[in-house]
Amino acid sequence: MENNDNTTMNEYDRVTYSVISPATVIGRSMSYGKDDIEAPRSSGDIDDGGSSSSPFDIARTKDASVQRLKRWRQAALVLNASRRFRYTLDLKKEEEKEQVLRKIRGHVQVIRAAYLFKESAKKLNSELGIAPHPTSTTGEFQIGLELLSSIARDHNTATLQEKGGVEGIASLLETNLEKGIQGDDTDLSRRTKAFGSNNYPRKKGRSFLMFVWDACKDLTLIILMVAAAASLVLGIKSEGIKEGWYDGGSIAFAVILVIVVTAISDYKQSLQFRDLNEEKRNIRLEVIRGGRRVEISIYDIVVGDVIPLNIGDQVPADGILIVGHSLAVDESSMTGESNIVTAVGINTEWGLLMANISEDNGEETPLQVRLNGLATFIGIIGLSVAVIVLVVLLASEDFVMHVSEMAVHKHRYFSGHSRNPDGSVQFTAGKTKLSTAIDGAIKIVTVAVTIVVVAVPEGLPLAVTLTLAYSMRKMMADKALVRRLSACETMGSATTICSDKTGTLTMNQMTVVEAIIGGENIDPPHEKSKLKPILCSLLIEGVAQNTNGSVFVPEGSNNVEVSGSPTEKAILHWAVQLGMNFKAARAESSIIHVFPFNSDKKRGGVAVQTTESEIHIHWKGAAEIVLGCCTQYMDVNDHLIEMDEGKMNYFRRAIEDMASRSLRCVAIAYRLYEMEKVPTSEDLAHWSLPEDNLILLAIVGLKDPCRPGVKDAVKLCQKAGVKVKMVTGDNVKTATAIAVECGILNSYSEATEPYVIIEGKDFRAMQDAERLEIVEKISVMGRSSPNDKLLLVQALRRKEHVVAVTGDGTNDAPALHEADIGLAMGIQGTEVAKESSDIIILDDNFASVVKVVRWGRSVYANIQKFIQFQLTVNIAALVINVIAAFSSGDVPLNTVQLLWVNLIMDTLGALALATEPPTDHLMDRDPMGRREGRLPYSKIPSTEVDNIFFAFQRTSYIKYYVEESADTVDVILFLLSTYIRVMVGTFQAIYQVSVLLILNFRGISILNLAHKSSDHALKVKDTLIFNAFVLCQVFNEFNARKPDEFNIFKGVTRNYLFMGIVALTVVLQIIIIEFLEKFVKTVKLTWQQWLICVIIGFISWPLAVVGKLIPVPEKQLSNSFRKCTNRVRRCFCRPEKL
Repeated sequence: MENNDNTTMNEYDRVTYSVISPATVIGRSMSYGKDDIEAPRSSGDIDDGGSSSSPFDIARTKDASVQRLKRWRQAALVLNASRRFRYTLDLKKEEEKEQVLRKIRGHVQVIRAAYLFKESAKKLNSELGIAPHPTSTTGEFQIGLELLSSIARDHNTATLQEKGGVEGIASLLETNLEKGIQGDDTDLSRRTKAFGSNNYPRKKGRSFLMFVWDACKDLTLIILMVAAAASLVLGIKSEGIKEGWYDGGSIAFAVILVIVVTAISDYKQSLQFRDLNEEKRNIRLEVIRGGRRVEISIYDIVVGDVIPLNIGDQVPADGILIVGHSLAVDESSMTGESNIVTAVGINTEWGLLMANISEDNGEETPLQVRLNGLATFIGIIGLSVAVIVLVVLLASEDFVMHVSEMAVHKHRYFSGHSRNPDGSVQFTAGKTKLSTAIDGAIKIVTVAVTIVVVAVPEGLPLAVTLTLAYSMRKMMADKALVRRLSACETMGSATTICSDKTGTLTMNQMTVVEAIIGGENIDPPHEKSKLKPILCSLLIEGVAQNTNGSVFVPEGSNNVEVSGSPTEKAILHWAVQLGMNFKAARAESSIIHVFPFNSDKKRGGVAVQTTESEIHIHWKGAAEIVLGCCTQYMDVNDHLIEMDEGKMNYFRRAIEDMASRSLRCVAIAYRLYEMEKVPTSEDLAHWSLPEDNLILLAIVGLKDPCRPGVKDAVKLCQKAGVKVKMVTGDNVKTATAIAVECGILNSYSEATEPYVIIEGKDFRAMQDAERLEIVEKISVMGRSSPNDKLLLVQALRRKEHVVAVTGDGTNDAPALHEADIGLAMGIQGTEVAKESSDIIILDDNFASVVKVVRWGRSVYANIQKFIQFQLTVNIAALVINVIAAFSSGDVPLNTVQLLWVNLIMDTLGALALATEPPTDHLMDRDPMGRREGRLPYSKIPSTEVDNIFFAFQRTSYIKYYVEESADTVDVILFLLSTYIRVMVGTFQAIYQVSVLLILNFRGISILNLAHKSSDHALKVKDTLIFNAFVLCQVFNEFNARKPDEFNIFKGVTRNYLFMGIVALTVVLQIIIIEFLEKFVKTVKLTWQQWLICVIIGFISWPLAVVGKLIPVPEKQLSNSFRKCTNRVRRCFCRPEKL
């Protein structure tokens, strides 16, 4: 039941249907395929990475092809594919799902064919006099579930007629077609008991053990487990079980710890995604119970409910149509065609099959893809180094370096020159036991494999998923429901927000504050004493019939309950004040035909037949548009007056005056129509209501105040470099007044500048080149249609903007789909709009949109923090072990220690740094935009962490840059710039490597250990190196929190998860050093040695301050240098200028 849009309302008036089966519709999300005839044209000239030679350069995964998605996965260096690609789109499952859906469509056709055969059999039985089988009943109801299901599933109109049609079914279900069911707890309980609930069986989620199994699939961990088993066997054989199990057991325990911690982290992420998916499925809709409209969850629908449907709504259960006008239901995802049919669900073929289809909510995000590229780049380097270390340690010849303090010659293992700490030869050909040789070789292999474990940043792409899961959960509290993962990070790059006015920038609480009725200004607007009976009755008739809202008056109460859109509610409430009895007014005339409100025409109409058999056609819509169709108006004395030029100008000035005071202007008009000209019932559906020669009845001004705090939210966007544009269907003057009030325009004088304010029709009439020229100047677009919004989005994207668009109507779906981030309104938005969006703003508030921007930037910031932290550990651990292996034939960090470091770096580090909440500081930066980090001439970041993050990305484009650039100087400067930025970005790693290498080669003398035994001295030195290395990472975690701020402790005490992980790391490190010496191959340290380790780690804090003081140019180094070279070239090319 995730999307429920395989049956979607395309047109609307008062469409009402009765639920006859508790079968929730299960369907695919509404989307526009590339080959769909009606699909909106995408911006074809917008390069989203499709032409790039790098498989990891996918800037927009929203429309990425399957081939492109396969390409980056095949290019990635992956140690555990099942874990790495868990939260990406399962391409195989997608293909299987398409095959299942094709089968479903075939089954539907078979069902319909079977229905035809069944009908033929009934006719034959009737001719032969064979009585039909009696129908079953269900408990207290006189009709059974099977019969109800067959009516909808088989389109069994014959059975429907046998039961008395809609009225008969309603009677059997004890439903009042006007008031619905009773709706009390007893009634709901017995209906649920008799017919079931509106749900379908979901597949169970993945258990914790499945995540453990996935974590076990890591190739390096498998190798380490095999090595641990072999080491365990050989150790027990040679040293006995009491001492011999430590080597293999410690490695096995470390691997198991890594597996369990990884599985716990992944399992928690899966639970977060599961909760968010449940929230996405929980659609809210209106039903009629006890005569009033109430909003309920889709899961709470019961058989017998009466549900009013609006345009763009999803049919939430099997049902039969009660009444409707201009109705079309899109059932294409089920049958491949559009028919006026009811929905399908769990009691049908579709529901049963969909219940067995596992839902795949995975998708890749641009950041995930890029970080997979970065992980591959680093991993290849680490893998190459590990292979070299393995070969050197196992097979190189006499490579002697006098580097240790004790002048012990350390040679390679199988060359016969590798020695133990006591000076004895480790391997002597023909003399050393085979088991001893194998044990030594296994230790070397485990070290090399562990280097791969540390060097390949497997957790780097997964950190994106972690921070996205955290952000999505927190964004729910900020009234934003994320439907697409990629939208979280893309929103952080947004450069432009195209926002609706009503309900987003304003409160969506409209009231009629001004009214011109009968050509006069009525003050107050509901003063009915000035109105004559005919004018008043026509107004009430037009308001009551030409609406999709309703008015409910509880028995024994005067409190009127009005439902509908904010505009409808305001006008209905005004009409009630004028004396309208909604129920009586609707009973006095019957609706013949409806023209639903149209966003292009900005008006809606209805044709009604009165009790006197007169035909009245009522129109309501944008004041100036309806006024333009009027040739007369009715004055307060019920006289029809010709609309001369003077009176027309009077009404126009009145509209402009209302609009300048930020009022929404709505005109109400009608005309008489000849009965004989009304089309017959067959042609009625295609009748275009006459809209000429109208008689103006009233013009009303509706006030919708700006939301509190919206001006501050707009200013915050502008401060952050995000341009806010208002796109509204309202009058341009109304839009201008609201724009000034909201802060989108600084003053009315700004509105006089060319193209700052524009009407939708003017923008639509321009050529593509003209639109591109002015699109960045536009701040307000008034009287716009959904197609105008789509054109605006396409033009902005062609200008390299990252565009976020808000929308609430069905016709907004193309613009929401085309935008980089589609933001649907959760309260006023239709289901079609929501399904086409990436994020749903639950409270329809622009301030919530700004919060989404902050969270989007937080995603990038948190990943950058984690990258800085992880690359520091990567580089330091790799360099230390490699240099030590080459120089001394041994490594200071053994397998268990490296696995512990890997655990700190990958899982714990990601938890600590990828879950930092956003801060206001994030809004002090300009947005990164579409090309950030993708092309050489993109804007250069100015912080240390940005240097790391983007410098490594830039290396992926060296080949591209060299091929594309014709300037050798540019190429050299680009490579030099990249190298410098990597060096600046790895400032902490350089410090750690330098200090730890000094300790490795001169540690015994520095620590005054020369008087100790050589074995103990080496163990103390290696333990201190390991301890100092881990504490450096603990201190550096604080640096990574605030990579571009000097106060690294700001807000740290409020981040309980970060503090908890740091405390846990320190406690476990103390336990490892002081109590697990046999497992980890360490010795206890004195308090002086602990102090040395702490001081080494502490120095990283002032060093971080120094690193942040290093100036980084905002522009490319080649920009200024190019000017000099160009002058020199001109001089050499034109010697006469010398």
